[in-house]
Amino acid sequence: MFTLEARTLPSVRAMWLAPLAALLLTLLGGSVLFAAFGHAPLQALSVYFLQPLASVYGIGEWLLKATPLALCGLGLALGFRAKVWNIGADGQFTLGAICAGGLAIACDGFIDAESLWIAPAMALAGIAGGMMWAALPAWLRTRYGSSEILSSLMLAYVAPLLLGWLVNGPWRDPAGFNFPQSIQFADAALLAPLHEGARVTLAFPVALVLAGLLCFVQRYTYAGFRLQVSGEAPLAARHAGYSQRAAVWIAMLTGGACAGFAGYAEVAGPLGQLQPSVSPGYGFTAIIVAFVGRLDPRGVVLAALLLSLLALGGEAAQMTLDLPAAISGVFQGGLLCALLACDTFVHYRLRRVYRKPAAHTS
Repeated sequence: MFTLEARTLPSVRAMWLAPLAALLLTLLGGSVLFAAFGHAPLQALSVYFLQPLASVYGIGEWLLKATPLALCGLGLALGFRAKVWNIGADGQFTLGAICAGGLAIACDGFIDAESLWIAPAMALAGIAGGMMWAALPAWLRTRYGSSEILSSLMLAYVAPLLLGWLVNGPWRDPAGFNFPQSIQFADAALLAPLHEGARVTLAFPVALVLAGLLCFVQRYTYAGFRLQVSGEAPLAARHAGYSQRAAVWIAMLTGGACAGFAGYAEVAGPLGQLQPSVSPGYGFTAIIVAFVGRLDPRGVVLAALLLSLLALGGEAAQMTLDLPAAISGVFQGGLLCALLACDTFVHYRLRRVYRKPAAHTS
């Protein structure tokens, strides 16, 4: 028989090769799936991965969808390194959108084409909203020892209800034919596209800058070292005098700030108003992004681009190949399962165990 034996120290090369192996396994499984639906695997994979990037508009949509995944994933990865499990980024994303959109609605009569202050003010409001929603599970964890997994997850389902009440009630557009949506934001409150013919905005370069900043913090600052030690060796961190409460607050507030900014970028970018749902699940998908990216800011950006391409490929496969809309979810789930399987063999090795034959007694 075989058993799993823990490796003493997995190599860095193996840690980074695991996502590539998981991607290859996902492509292999996808080929089998396409063949089962009666499509040539190579042609179907071409439609899935290449067709969405065949135009400037398609590349813009790819980067646009990757932006909130990267922003939320970067904040979550920092917390996960410290073993602070913020699962409510989707709610923090929604609160950031509510706060940023609420400011645009409240200041609508004071905004003109030359109002340069409204965009940074909305960004700060979005960050503050995300941090406020993340502060609740952080306070419950540090004050009462509650699980931040449960509290942040429950708040993620409360936030859309709050948004739905606002756009169906006090913030509903009076000239919107009774549709549940806010007024359209003024042009000065919107993020302009980076390129003509595409919808990607300045938020994507901001995500790249944030990834570089977090990479520097994790590698070269004392605060990043304390967070990492608090996650990997809690007893050593306690012996060194590192505050676990501070690690929880820093991790949760950073994750909330990143998700809140992503919510601002969504309503000030492609949406341009508040709607009953501003997130198709970006905060939950960002959990996969963080782990596929190995909790490294550089890997998180690459994983966000990959997951964004999977989402766009699912839409292309649905329209071109007449496949069900759930195909992108199947790819995402398959990628995560393959990554977990590959990680098992990164940290463990198979060892054959020989059993001695049982002694017979007369």
